[in-house]
This record gives sequence, C-alpha cells and structure tokens, in this order.
Amino acid sequence: MTNAYAASGVDTEAGDLAVELMKRAVGATHNDLVMGGLGGFAGMMDVSFLKSYDRPLLATSTDGVGTKVAIAQAIDKHDTIGQDLVGMVVDDIVVVGAKSLFMTDYIACGKVIPERIADIVRGIAEACSAVGVALVGGETAEHPGLLGVDDYDVAGAAVGVVDAAKLLGPQNVRVGDVVLGMQSSGLHSNGYSLVRKIVRDMGYSYTDQVPEFAGISLGEKLLEPTALYTGVLNSLLESELGSAVHAMSHITGGGIAANIARVLPQGVALDVHRSTWAPQEVFKVLAGWGGFSLESVEGTWNLGLGQAVVVAADKADEVAHSLTKLGVHTWNLGEIQDAPTGAALADYVQGAKGVDGGAVRLVGEYK
Repeated sequence: MTNAYAASGVDTEAGDLAVELMKRAVGATHNDLVMGGLGGFAGMMDVSFLKSYDRPLLATSTDGVGTKVAIAQAIDKHDTIGQDLVGMVVDDIVVVGAKSLFMTDYIACGKVIPERIADIVRGIAEACSAVGVALVGGETAEHPGLLGVDDYDVAGAAVGVVDAAKLLGPQNVRVGDVVLGMQSSGLHSNGYSLVRKIVRDMGYSYTDQVPEFAGISLGEKLLEPTALYTGVLNSLLESELGSAVHAMSHITGGGIAANIARVLPQGVALDVHRSTWAPQEVFKVLAGWGGFSLESVEGTWNLGLGQAVVVAADKADEVAHSLTKLGVHTWNLGEIQDAPTGAALADYVQGAKGVDGGAVRLVGEYK
C-alpha cells in the first residue's frame, strides 16, 4: 500500500531508523531515576530526592547553536553540534547554582537522513553523559518544502534544581569580590553570522586548507565544540569551596561585558583586565581577516573567556587552583568595586537583556 505521508516528502521509516541508530547513546545517559525508555510521548524522572531539599527551586533553560549549523552542513560533519547544544543549555543553568537533571532535544530538518540525525543526537548524548545529565526525550521533525534536503536546525531544553539557600546571583555579590575567568575552547556557539560573513568576504570555502590553520580544514577549525563547564562547576559547588562562589556568568551572545554585568548588582563595577589572558589564535585570525581589532568584537565573541565566576576574595586563589586542577584553566580577571558616578560611567556597560545590573568595562590590552 502506498504511504500517503511519504508521497508528501515525509519518511517515517527513516525516522524510525534514526531512532534505532541513536538508541544506545541515548540510553547511556539514563540513570536509576529515569522512568520509561526511549520512544515514549514524555520523558520522566523520579524526583523523590527533592524531599531532602529545604526549598528546591527548579531552573530551566532552552537554546540552540545558531548559524554554526551552516558550517556543519557545508562540510557534512555533524558529530560535534550536539556538544554545542548541551553546553549552551546546561551551562546557563549552572549559573544560578543549579545542577541539571535532564534534557530534551528538537531537530527540524528538510529530510531525515538517519545517519546524520544519529550523529547529531549521539553528540548530544555523549555531552550529556560527560556532565551527568539524562537525555530523556526528543523530537525529529521533517519539514519538506520549508527546509532544503540538507538543512536542519537544533534546539534543546533542560531542567535543573538548586536549594534556595544556595542560589547564586547578584544578591550575593559584594565589593571586594574577585571575578575569575574560565578559558573557552574557542568560538563556542555565538557570533557565527559574523564568522560566516568574514569567510564569505575572504572568498574561502569551509573545506579549504588555509595557512593559518595548518593540518585542518577551515570548517573543522570553526566547528571546535563548545567547552562544557557544568560538571566542573557542580563539583566546585558541592565541595567545601562552594560557599565561596557568589555568582556566575556564561559568556554567550552579547559578549563579555554585557554578560558579566547581568549577574552583578546595581551600584558596583568591574574592570576586566585584558592583560590577564591571551585570546586563541582563531579570534586573531578572524578579526584580522575582517579588518577588526579584538576590542571591537568583544560584544560578539567570547575571545577565550567562556565563563566568569564571582568569588570571595579570600578564597579566590583556592577556587582558581581547584578549577584549573579540574581541567579548565582559570585566572583572575579583576575585582568588584563601588561604581563610579556621573560621566565616569560612560565607558561601562550597565546590565543587558532587560537586566539593570552592575557596570562592566574591559581595560588594557590583550597578551
């Protein structure tokens, strides 16, 4: 019998095959709290353990990876986009001090290519496993006529929990606190519209080998996956140093100053000292190709700073050492001060994305 849905361009059998290919990787993220299995209408988790919390607060975040997917599609490499998605979601949740519990994903595509979908989901599952998050569900939707055969986009959402007494944020920040920077793996998943314009203006293809990135194609270099901070930061928060952490910021869209300003209270300021770190080569090369200074793209790219952590001054060195020992190079960016008044505030970014926060500016020159 002819499948009427297939005649419209939707291949449900291909979707079933994709699920079979990804099943083992997804199942590996499940722990004893996950109820049911892959393929249900809803993912479920037993949260009886929340009874041990004094006042459990649920935290949630949703995100995608933006136009970075265009580069994955251009070189037909889809096994790293999943890590980008997980990082963009769960590393927002940890900012409030929450531990991510479970995640779901959504993939919209023009045509289900089972091996491609399995690569994407396998990347999501492996990243979830790396940070102890269960991948409890997802959806792949075929949109023929709306998306091209090789086009797709990804999105995800996660839920975490934090006890109210351990909630991080501006309410904890004090003058004298130290702000630590955690190194990024590169571009992560923000600012790719500018990246793609620069590459297009240079006349390069993503499959090209360029002298600046010897031994790897341009596309592979630009697909360097987003660093995962959640596991490391949750370990810190659960240690004896956890009480020294007052606030965090995930450096994503909007750049360095704006994202840090969002987690500081009004009335304080931070001078981020550029001399404390050296942006990776990928930033210098792209900025040079585009004719930009590094300073002019601080509101677009992370420039090597992936996460910022505000900590008590007397524990700053210990926290930095602990995070570095856990695998993420961490350094001192600057110290929280009283905010200046009047015209002196003109050089600062004050809050962002609807948040009236503290004042932040970058000073000095990069290494």
